[in-house]
Amino acid sequence: GSVVASYPYDDSPTHRLTGVYSKSADDDVFKYLAKAYASHHPIMRTGKPNCPGEEGETFPDGITNGAQWYDVEGGMQDYNYVWANCFEITLELSCCKYPPTSELPKEWENNRESLLAFIEKV
Repeated sequence: GSVVASYPYDDSPTHRLTGVYSKSADDDVFKYLAKAYASHHPIMRTGKPNCPGEEGETFPDGITNGAQWYDVEGGMQDYNYVWANCFEITLELSCCKYPPTSELPKEWENNRESLLAFIEKV
């Protein structure tokens, strides 16, 4: 887990594990949508999720191109974009994949304004 908005492509022609910006034809739209979400999230917008074991990981503006972060071959986000013309971004909302129930109200507050801003854009 992390706290970042990721956008296509998640796969790259080189299939290097990380560090390859894999630009789609709609890159500007995807960045716009990802920033719309990230800019309203109190942690995501800092670009520094500070996840245990990944304290040095940063994401400018709280967003990342999927393949730039790590290459995923055959991911749903890319598949839907290429084959169904469906524009998706992936939202990593927590360092913890399964946060305890007691933390869910805080997670809701962290994401409420982001969700509303994203809905307005789409």
